[in-house]
Amino acid sequence: MELFASIRRNSLGLGIFAVLTAGLIAITHQLTDHTIKDNILSAQISAFNEILPADLYDNDLTKDIALLPVNPLLGSQEGIKIHIARKNGDVTGIIFETVAPRGYNGNLNMLVAIDKNGVVTGSRVISHKETPGLGDKVDLKKSKWILSFADKSLTNPTLKGWGVKKDGGSFDQFTGATITPRAVVRAVKNTLIYFEQNKDALLAR
Repeated sequence: MELFASIRRNSLGLGIFAVLTAGLIAITHQLTDHTIKDNILSAQISAFNEILPADLYDNDLTKDIALLPVNPLLGSQEGIKIHIARKNGDVTGIIFETVAPRGYNGNLNMLVAIDKNGVVTGSRVISHKETPGLGDKVDLKKSKWILSFADKSLTNPTLKGWGVKKDGGSFDQFTGATITPRAVVRAVKNTLIYFEQNKDALLAR
């Protein structure tokens, strides 16, 4: 009997411990999940502020969003998200969460901001798997190359100039790495083309 009583006590203790542990894990998850979401939101807002002048909008870019249908120009096999910039209710620009396919190590996820006149105000590569010291120079933390797209449009340079210099274009490539910058240049150009082809609908949102 004493043995069974001991087993029951131990089982009860283990059960209480399991319940307390599960509760602690659940509470920790809730607290950290909220913190993680806040950090992601803060990073997103910071990125938006870097690529789109603050005087172009007075709305919340993290909430004023739309999902575009699949289009080859946008590089994704799924619809991509856009963030709509407005000033006094009028659309002043669009931030595209576009994709640069066929980087050296796969796709690169990007933000490309275009104002209502079809001019790039800024762009960033927000995630990639490129080789450190080579293709990763598309990341602003590694080089300022990505800043070269600011103030560019389909007429500045001309369509022919929308390529790396190795291909006769206007944009630098990296020493020992041409595939990745080529993919990014193509993605920004294609996003501009998409904007131009769908400008009326985009600005009427």
